[in-house]
Amino acid sequence: MTDTIHIPARTDGPSADDIANAANSSVLAALLKARKEHGGNVVALEDGDKRKLTYTELVRAIAALSRVIKREVPSDNVGVLLPSSVAGVVTFFAVLAAGKVPAMLNFTAGEKANTAACELAKVGAVLTADRFLEIGKLHPLADALSKVAPIIKLEDMRTRVGKMDKAFAAAAAPLGLFPKLDPDSPAAIVFTSGSEGNPKGVVLTHRNMLANIAQVEAVIPLERVRVMLNPLPMFHSYGLVPGTVLPLVLGRKLVLHPSPLRIREVVDRIAETQANILIATDTFLRQYVRAAGDGMLSCLEFAVCGAERVRPETRETVTRRFGFKVLEGYGVTETSPVLAVNLPDDIRDGTVGRMFHGVEARLDSVEGLAEGHRLSVRGPNVMAGYLQPDGSITEPQDGYHDTGDVVSIDEEGFITILGRLKRFAKIGGEMTSLVTVENIAGQVWPDALHAASVVNLPGRGEAIVLLTEQEGVDASQFLDKLKTDGIPQRYMPFRIIGVAAVPVLGSGKTDFVAAQQMAQTLLQQDAA
Repeated sequence: MTDTIHIPARTDGPSADDIANAANSSVLAALLKARKEHGGNVVALEDGDKRKLTYTELVRAIAALSRVIKREVPSDNVGVLLPSSVAGVVTFFAVLAAGKVPAMLNFTAGEKANTAACELAKVGAVLTADRFLEIGKLHPLADALSKVAPIIKLEDMRTRVGKMDKAFAAAAAPLGLFPKLDPDSPAAIVFTSGSEGNPKGVVLTHRNMLANIAQVEAVIPLERVRVMLNPLPMFHSYGLVPGTVLPLVLGRKLVLHPSPLRIREVVDRIAETQANILIATDTFLRQYVRAAGDGMLSCLEFAVCGAERVRPETRETVTRRFGFKVLEGYGVTETSPVLAVNLPDDIRDGTVGRMFHGVEARLDSVEGLAEGHRLSVRGPNVMAGYLQPDGSITEPQDGYHDTGDVVSIDEEGFITILGRLKRFAKIGGEMTSLVTVENIAGQVWPDALHAASVVNLPGRGEAIVLLTEQEGVDASQFLDKLKTDGIPQRYMPFRIIGVAAVPVLGSGKTDFVAAQQMAQTLLQQDAA
């Protein structure tokens, strides 16, 4: 028998209706409103090439490109294969201004996943840039996608911007010539990582995105934000909505960088731009801190980290060396994406903060799991649904999205993520969290990255294999930690294997699918 606990939305702030009403617009209209309120001559964004656009320049570029897109792409959905950059931002909004929907393609996911994404969304074209393909060595990916949809390069599109397009661009904002988009129409199709096969197409509406921004604004003191630096990709909902759309529609200067993997460049850009807010993941933040010289990150007031847990050692190092705060948050693509976050003046270590206003939670017990419940959520930021091959959208049942995450929530409403349900192993009949195994490893070897996986052993069943970047790893240290802390023996990995690098996705999250494959392969090699 499954026990279910319903947790109503918070009552100490805006209600779900308040948030939905505040989001009764489109992200394009919100950008135009920001231009009007903050001034057309204010610099809106800057990218890794140090290109800067004021709000007026940004809006005009969007308007001109939208005319070309409208003429040359007949379908409703348009693939966007671009990094976090001025070109990426202009293209995203220009697709919307053309009355179409951007399908955000994950250029780190490979040919198979991106081809499947383009086929699912029935994209009429893929917009990219030759320079990006050259730098990223992505011409093979573009060639593969060209078999599904035409590849249109921005360099070519610029040559097709005529006099009438330029005249429209100059007059579009002052004369109100941009389309009035339905708040409940799709604003983007964002694809999941496809760990269960082909990627799922998550349809996020304008209201979804603006509701999530309103939820962030209700709890985080965004008045402190002067310059936000975002090195995360726009194909990820975290890099797209809070990392790109939020600062632009709220009038905060946005600094983008094309890759979070360019560690030293990101550190230099933080110092050069005097950014005081950073969007990151724990994995990347740790690398930035290591690469930074004294004082280089001291301009930061706080870093917001999502997509993976924040390790205590990360927060300790940041505090000791630079003094800014690390805010751990939680969300999933299907919720646009943020659901909860710690606040600068109320950080509860080990938790991801309290659920956002307007979000109801449903907690379902899981057979064999002694602690925690499976989390489902409902609210104005929850997606329209999953895109289907026939073009229809499968809506969340009763409005609830099943996150697949196991959580515990304390009496004050603070949420602890115990792990994804798929990231549990059944050891000795007990559900054993791989996240806990990784947490223990992080305490034993705090300077290394770790990934725990489940492998099936003949005659034994499920077993845990821990991959670690720790050099000269000694398994007895892990066992001693279990004994000292009174942790059950089942959390001891069957094998701890040192590797040069734990696989990481382009979004900064550990690539658990690749890690599991690596663990299985290494075990087989050991047995041979």
